[in-house]
Amino acid sequence: MDPYKYRPSSSFNGPQWSTNSGAPVWNNDNSLTVGSRGPILLEDYHLVEKIADFDRERIPERVVHARGASAKGFFEVTHDISHLTCADFLRAPGVQTPVIVRFSTVIHERGSPETLRDPRGFAIKFYTREGNWDLVGNNFPVFFIRDGMKFPDMVHALKPNPKTHIQENWRVLDFFSHHPESLHMFTFLFDDIGIPADYRHMDGSGVNTYTLVNRAGKAHYVKFHWKPTCGVKSLLEDEAVTVGGTNHSHATKDLTDAIAAGNYPEWTFYIQTIDPDHEDRFDFDPLDVTKTWPEDVVPLQPVGRLVLNRNIDNFFSENEQLAFCPGIIVPGVYYSDDKLLQTRIFSYSDTQRHRLGPNYLLLPANAPKCSHHNNHYDGLMNFMHRDEEVDYFPSRFDPAKHAPRYPIPSRTLNGRREKMVIEKENNFKQPGERYRSMDPARQERFINRWVDALSDPRLTHEIKAIWLSYWSQADRSLGQKLAGRLSAKPSM
Repeated sequence: MDPYKYRPSSSFNGPQWSTNSGAPVWNNDNSLTVGSRGPILLEDYHLVEKIADFDRERIPERVVHARGASAKGFFEVTHDISHLTCADFLRAPGVQTPVIVRFSTVIHERGSPETLRDPRGFAIKFYTREGNWDLVGNNFPVFFIRDGMKFPDMVHALKPNPKTHIQENWRVLDFFSHHPESLHMFTFLFDDIGIPADYRHMDGSGVNTYTLVNRAGKAHYVKFHWKPTCGVKSLLEDEAVTVGGTNHSHATKDLTDAIAAGNYPEWTFYIQTIDPDHEDRFDFDPLDVTKTWPEDVVPLQPVGRLVLNRNIDNFFSENEQLAFCPGIIVPGVYYSDDKLLQTRIFSYSDTQRHRLGPNYLLLPANAPKCSHHNNHYDGLMNFMHRDEEVDYFPSRFDPAKHAPRYPIPSRTLNGRREKMVIEKENNFKQPGERYRSMDPARQERFINRWVDALSDPRLTHEIKAIWLSYWSQADRSLGQKLAGRLSAKPSM
């Protein structure tokens, strides 16, 4: 066969190799060279395109939540909460909404083991009829800090040492010694649940306080919770070593295998609500992300169920390019004055524009399933086909109108411009209560983890003393036990 004889593409059946522009590629094995040995000619456009595309296959990994796994499914309403919200996808029991969910570890890198002690991300994208809603949370109901101003510092402290690229306890404990509000989060992270067995057997939480608004405009503060129907399971240190040594992607594999086998993961969706007029009745600030709302005072209300019944089709397009932002809401759901949430509204979309480009919301995994219309034209990688002549608003040549008005919280804002800590810090009560809720064996494991962390030889006596003071204020006996163990532990 003469390799130089042109044969039209129409003479072939089935898929054919082509360039990104659609031109047929008749030889995808050999470069265009001068003679059989070369050198290679720069005019080999297919070669240049292929190599250039390969060079750009790896987009910048997420600064946090780099290691993750995704799955698709649906959310179904089981209980009527239309008296609390006008959100269309929550309008009545039986209503189903397609979703995609991404689980992740928070601090460690994209290829890191899924058995490391680390918070887990739990992010859900609801493709509703009124646009997407991104509920971006973690497996713990609280967070380390309450003000987004400290978020870059916190992540830097938790990340590896910039000199050695080794994650070190002295850096973590040095930073958080300045932030006693972190104690509550550490009662979760250093607890037995600090290493989830897999993604199917862990709780989820919206973490931040949001607002639900009903048709009459009445607003309620709300916290969102996910409880797995198969229960919560975790790994102790020796188990994590065994599992991680066998497969560093064990949680991703478990999720994929379970769905493929028809053992669909399922969570029950609950909410807690507080009337904003009653927020001063608590000894803590309900908008403080380092606090939980006591369930005996603010009970969990069931809302629906989340079922993951489809594995993703492509890891890159539906995991790496999957992007969430707490600022993406729908009518009936609104923000609160939670300082961390207010920062995340900007930060998440900003990092995705850096990672994926300004038009990241046009990517299939991030785009809404409902119709959408605006004049956000052009920009890098804007691949929507547009043939309109009018790209401004208003116009008598464009039939698009404003959507019907929907209610948002309308409380009057009043206060001075100032930078200060919230009034009701109350940093030690809830950490102490959580520690005392543990059985003795669980308390012992918690203490041992803290003794190990506080035994880092780089820690100063001052930093150790601060932590012993913090834990003593949370629970006197806990502080005493830690002090006794540390004084008895041989110096390193």
